Amino acid sequence: MSDLPATELLISIEIDGRLRLIYSDILLPLLQEGETSISRASQVEPVTTPEGIAWTADLSLVGGPVLGPFPTREAALYHEVRWLCRHHL
Repeated sequence: MSDLPATELLISIEIDGRLRLIYSDILLPLLQEGETSISRASQVEPVTTPEGIAWTADLSLVGGPVLGPFPTREAALYHEVRWLCRHHL
């Protein structure tokens, strides 16, 4: 049993049968079942603000906004996944 927390997965099935999803290692068995193409949808990066280091989620790769700044990387990742689930999948 893994020490990692349970993860919710959202998988979008396109009309042509292709799957769109946010990558998770949990999905490795599924991804090995057929032809797979993985592409980056965003970048979570540290930025310097007057208050110190913060984090942003840049979704411009999929036509989205730059989210943040957030105080932690975990917060930026949370908002990145939330935006992708609502707008990209």
